[in-house]
Amino acid sequence: MRVGIPKEIKNHEYRVGATPDGVQALVAAGHTVLVEHNAGARVGFSDDSYRAAGATVTASAAETYAAELIIKVKEIQRSEFPLLHSGQILYGYHHFAPDRLLLEAMLAAGVCCVAYETISDAAGRLPLLTPMSQIAGRLAPQVGAWALQMANGGSGVLLGGVPGVLPANVLVIGGGTVGENAARIALGMGANVTLLDRGADRLAQLESVFNSRLRGAIASPQMLRDLLPAQDLVVGAVLLPGARAPRLITRTDLGTMRPGSVIVDVAIDQGGICETSRATSHTEPLYIEEGIVHYCVPNMPSAVARTATLALTQATLPYAIKIATLGLGAAVMADPHLAAGLQTCNGMLTHSELARDLGLQYVKPSQALA
Repeated sequence: MRVGIPKEIKNHEYRVGATPDGVQALVAAGHTVLVEHNAGARVGFSDDSYRAAGATVTASAAETYAAELIIKVKEIQRSEFPLLHSGQILYGYHHFAPDRLLLEAMLAAGVCCVAYETISDAAGRLPLLTPMSQIAGRLAPQVGAWALQMANGGSGVLLGGVPGVLPANVLVIGGGTVGENAARIALGMGANVTLLDRGADRLAQLESVFNSRLRGAIASPQMLRDLLPAQDLVVGAVLLPGARAPRLITRTDLGTMRPGSVIVDVAIDQGGICETSRATSHTEPLYIEEGIVHYCVPNMPSAVARTATLALTQATLPYAIKIATLGLGAAVMADPHLAAGLQTCNGMLTHSELARDLGLQYVKPSQALA
């Protein structure tokens, strides 16, 4: 199969869909790999390193998108729509739930979108989302501490405090991968950290991991409202695989918080947990609503793009080789966990939670592939 690795064009997106080692593995499996010029340059992978791995370096995105399988990182951008062709396989993060126009464009183009964020494993985890969730979670307290600085509109609170001055209060909403990693870094920075989750067992596990330095509580609307006024930094870390993030914090709730407090909404990829959340970029990451500083960058891991690329491609490569070698239909039928990642196929919507959220017709992957 011909496999294309395009250069990412989303704002400040420096990650790349495959490393030279990944290209070498694809070539060894019998596939032709097209890598767009300078696709990996910003993370230290030169065109020559891809050539040495067996790739053909293309001069344009159009040449790269002529391939049957496209391995990307972020969702297709509007300017890339004309490059798509029916039956093409797009393998990457898609995040359709908050962007109906993007989903409709993919359905109209007849492409088959396999989403990193919903491929599962036998334990019910999301192995291709996990490494980026770890990174985003670890970044969240760092960017939150930066946003709290006065020059950024923050309240001027130092996350760890100093002797004689109490540290900041940090609230993490969600105890999954993002939440655990955010709590780890915030505690390491010396903050007082409270974490909300719906599962008592998960809270007990996290409190044990952090030697009871982490305060946990069962998530409920009232508990959230009770806690918000005392928080300096709130990290939104809730995930419903493939579905839109629940709106947990209203505009009215923001009015109970001290002006200059910060919300880092890591869930913005799926629409965000705040009524006031809207996607920003690494160029302009912050805005202020109701006196509260919002950081809502949907591709946070690109801030540390080399680490992120290395972590991501280790997880995505085995599935890429499987799709390229077996073909999409055979690969999906042979692996129900990969089938969970198929979101659109031949003009049909093949992910049940996404269809439910958007009120669209769901078609089983087997039917769409047939």
